[in-house]
Amino acid sequence: MGHRLSKLYTRTGDDGTSGLSGGERVPKNHQRMNAMGTVDELNSIVGLLVCKLEDPELSTMLVAIQHDLFNIGGEISMPGHSFIGDDKITHLEDKIDAFNDMVEPLKDFILPGGSEAASVCHMARSVARRAERDVITLHHAEPVCDTTRQYLNRLSDLLFVVARVINLRLGHEDVLWKKELS
Repeated sequence: MGHRLSKLYTRTGDDGTSGLSGGERVPKNHQRMNAMGTVDELNSIVGLLVCKLEDPELSTMLVAIQHDLFNIGGEISMPGHSFIGDDKITHLEDKIDAFNDMVEPLKDFILPGGSEAASVCHMARSVARRAERDVITLHHAEPVCDTTRQYLNRLSDLLFVVARVINLRLGHEDVLWKKELS
């Protein structure tokens, strides 16, 4: 493969616009750019989480998710294209079910915490929720594939249960919300 980026700065965005993959230019604050930016932020936090883990199973799964998120960013940059299939949704659901079977059933709300890695995972979960909201806002203006919206919804669920699994594997308790402290 040749060099894809020969120069990092182009000066084409100095006028407040950014280019989409098809060559169209949109304002930097366009909802499409917001959605792409939030998905990119989520990918960065998942990358940070991978750096905090010493768990090959979780790390491998999360790196695969990073690739999916990169593809979702590409999809958002190319209106009308879809890179996330139904198989990706099923895979996330299977992972959610498997990981959820490892942890105790919930009786209380959980606060982010327990271990540093679980806290970072909760950060990723909350950004996944924001990415989903941004993509849905975009979808109200311009269609976004159903599977992309479903993927982000399932991903936040997966990240929630993965945070619990991280704490379990590290020997940390989940931090439970206590009404009496409110």
